[in-house]
Amino acid sequence: MTRKLYRSPPFRAEHLGSLLRTKELLNTKTAFEKGEAPQSDLIAVEKKDIKTIVSKQKELGYPAASDGEYCRHMFWGSFFPGLDGFEEVHDIDPTVFREYAPDVAAFLEAGKKPGESVLCTGKIKHVGSTYVDQFKYLASLVSAEEVKNLKVTLAAPNWYHLRYKAGYAYPKDVYASDEAYFADIAKAYQDELRILYDAGCRNVQFDDPNLAYFCSEKMLDGWKKDPLNIHPADEVFANYIKLYNDLLSQRPTDLHIGVHLCRGNFVGSRHFSEGSYDRIAARLFQELNVDTYYLEYDTARAGGFEPLKELPTHKNVILGVVTSKFPALEDKQEMKARVYEAARFIAEGNNISVEQALDQIGVSPQCGFASHRDGNAIDYAGMINKLKLVREIADDIWPGQL
Repeated sequence: MTRKLYRSPPFRAEHLGSLLRTKELLNTKTAFEKGEAPQSDLIAVEKKDIKTIVSKQKELGYPAASDGEYCRHMFWGSFFPGLDGFEEVHDIDPTVFREYAPDVAAFLEAGKKPGESVLCTGKIKHVGSTYVDQFKYLASLVSAEEVKNLKVTLAAPNWYHLRYKAGYAYPKDVYASDEAYFADIAKAYQDELRILYDAGCRNVQFDDPNLAYFCSEKMLDGWKKDPLNIHPADEVFANYIKLYNDLLSQRPTDLHIGVHLCRGNFVGSRHFSEGSYDRIAARLFQELNVDTYYLEYDTARAGGFEPLKELPTHKNVILGVVTSKFPALEDKQEMKARVYEAARFIAEGNNISVEQALDQIGVSPQCGFASHRDGNAIDYAGMINKLKLVREIADDIWPGQL
């Protein structure tokens, strides 16, 4: 089967969806949660700020505009709580978590238990999208021809599986196996993607730190020592790839799908894990049926570009060479050199020219600026400077291209 390179989306300059909130929005959310402000006030501020940030993204040259995730508390949003069969739990028993899962471990090491979580309590069923109205409002802010470029970010389908110890992700009297559980997760995502597509969405990005956690030797060591794990980590990683492929099996051909991998992005710019892509690269790039990979590459904790030898010629990679965690600006010439370095590895792996490999590449910040609504250790002006730098890098390497 002949396969083509999928582009537009993605674009040469991208960002990862979450953007810093205004103080007004943060204060209004807090007031609403305390019962001190009506929901109508919150919705009004959200819509006002989304309109402003969409205009700013257009001004900066980012066609794949998002709503900044301004209606969310955390990057994973409301998909799982919106399903039948899941319940949000605020005072959860910490013993149900894999203590070596990087984000869980970070909380425990700080003497804190993980915060709110979502537990499977019954048969999983999609009962209506919690995102479609947000997308429709986003779409109302751009021209009709621009709607197809807008980006919707979704939580990883494995998010509430990896976090929990083996045997704790779902009730055993509801699902007899991971296969049965994953089948209903896949069906729920198929329903969500269909609803979003019917509303005009053509650009979806899954945010999946879990896949990058399989690069962490610390996590993998904990996995081996856990007596509850009857399946090795590599097998579970393969099952997660299958879960993605199952949920994407019915997607329309013009629905662009990307997946973002990072090593954590919490309040105050905290990361959770380290490790290069080497041990997952072949399966990630060759077996996962997505169009684009948005990869963290701003520090040595993500390793080098050698794993990109495994990237097929019909897929794209967006290189997150500019950090979103801190305000100090990277040297533009150094970042451009890094992009060409990455292209050389893609070219080597596919026996193509560097120029051909560059056609598969774009650039971005390494993660969002506010995966948690409180945001990273960077202010609004710093965020704008980072986005300008990413756009300048793209303009220098691919002049005249979005």
